[in-house]
Amino acid sequence: MATRGGFSSRLGFIAAAAGSAVGLGNIWGFPYEVGQGGGAAFVVMYLIFCFILCYPVMITEIAIGRKTEKNPVGAFNALGYKKWNFVGKMGIFSGFLILSFYNVIAGWAFGYIFEMASGNFGIADQFGEFVKDVFKVGAYGLLFMATTAYVVSKGVSGGIEKAAKFLMPTLIIMILALVVYSLTLPNAIEGLKFYLIPDFSEINAEVVTNALGQAFFSLSLGMGALITYGSYVNKKENIVSAAAFITLADVGIAVIAGMMIFPLIGFMSEGSMDGVGSGPALIFVTLPQIFGTIGGSLGAIAGTVFFVLLCFAALTSTVSLLEVPVAYVVDEKKVSRKKAVWVVAGLIYLIGIPSLLGNGYSDFFSNFITYPGAESATDFLSFIVNVANDSFLPLGGCLIVFFAAHVWKKHNLDEELANGSPNYKGSFVQKYLHFAISYLAPTMLAFIFIITVLKTYFGINLF
Repeated sequence: MATRGGFSSRLGFIAAAAGSAVGLGNIWGFPYEVGQGGGAAFVVMYLIFCFILCYPVMITEIAIGRKTEKNPVGAFNALGYKKWNFVGKMGIFSGFLILSFYNVIAGWAFGYIFEMASGNFGIADQFGEFVKDVFKVGAYGLLFMATTAYVVSKGVSGGIEKAAKFLMPTLIIMILALVVYSLTLPNAIEGLKFYLIPDFSEINAEVVTNALGQAFFSLSLGMGALITYGSYVNKKENIVSAAAFITLADVGIAVIAGMMIFPLIGFMSEGSMDGVGSGPALIFVTLPQIFGTIGGSLGAIAGTVFFVLLCFAALTSTVSLLEVPVAYVVDEKKVSRKKAVWVVAGLIYLIGIPSLLGNGYSDFFSNFITYPGAESATDFLSFIVNVANDSFLPLGGCLIVFFAAHVWKKHNLDEELANGSPNYKGSFVQKYLHFAISYLAPTMLAFIFIITVLKTYFGINLF
């Protein structure tokens, strides 16, 4: 462990793992998923899934990582199940793909910092042109990837942990400041009602599956990130409680982010919440319009702070996404960390170029594929989201918990979890974990994977 590095403290691990979970999924993805899912009803389902399903998966991934002190591929090899390392390879591949498009979106957010700081609120009406300026936004993405690589190149404690200890508290302070400000605006209460008072008639099969998918993606599960981070955790660490803190941090920031955004929308729409689920446009079009309505220096400051916040959240996740393939190259290929970081980062940036081009600049990548039953073609970025995020992550999570429960066996998992948690054996958490990873999690994740594949790629909607 000394040669690979490790987290220097419990706080450092929790901050880094929570940072991995907290990202664009919380601040960019969560609000528009809430809007599309009918408001508070979606929030309720999301919270349920985070704790009853995702929490056990998180515990399992961290435990496998700490037991083996290896990357996602090396972990299965070290446990003696080399035939199962395809699960780790799939996770690393997923992380590659996710970071390739994630960096493009982070580049947009980075560029918006300068637009807001200069008071260019008109960028809201020029978003389509902004993303088509591939040289400009490509440069922003390159700077963002370089920043990510720099942090990861400094190692686990000197880079990832140190950055997380600064970024996470700063992130929370900025969110809370914007929450307080948004609640002072006219009609903010209408946005808050939409967000916090559930209408359970809005719950249907699609809302349930989307809520589970959002929970799984926002907690960085199924891609090997938490196996990798777990490999740097001290044997005396209480994984059960640490995973609870990480889950609470992720959920808390997502919920507070909604309390920041929906009052702003209530202000902009004069209390009408119709059409709030407008996808990425909610962040890159609607919110800049809101900051423009506020106007002047105050609007520019609020807009700049928001997009700095969005970039901070993105950076905590891109660091963990890059660390997964880097750990694999360092462990398995015996390459130095710095060389591995810059080579892998460069490769991922290149893989992300089609996602960069597929937003109107290139007709080929903007209309990359047409699925059966689809009314229009899907752009390359959305295609990668479908493959990596919507398909591979639930499948990866399903296979990881199935492996832990039925191949590696629950008693071996228990022995690892008992390290640092003397009261674990015989506890309710142990009993629930056994049930969740044996039956609940693999069944639900397999179900989500199947209906997602059928709907996305074959146009078959079971509901």
